[in-house]
Amino acid sequence: MEEMTERNKRINFLAHKAKIEGLTPEEIKERDVLRKEFIAEFRKNFKSQLDNTFIMDENGNKRPLKKK
Repeated sequence: MEEMTERNKRINFLAHKAKIEGLTPEEIKERDVLRKEFIAEFRKNFKSQLDNTFIMDENGNKRPLKKK
């Protein structure tokens, strides 16, 4: 959790700096890497949450979500 918080702070800092004064080429690369890491982590967590989500039918039976 600590790593994610620090990563998010850095992403937000770079986004703010990009609006105010622009980024150096190194900062642009760093921002892109951080964003890719964030998106990968988000997708992993979201998939895990969906894998543990069930639908209950009229009879009270739990069924996992199906992939479409």
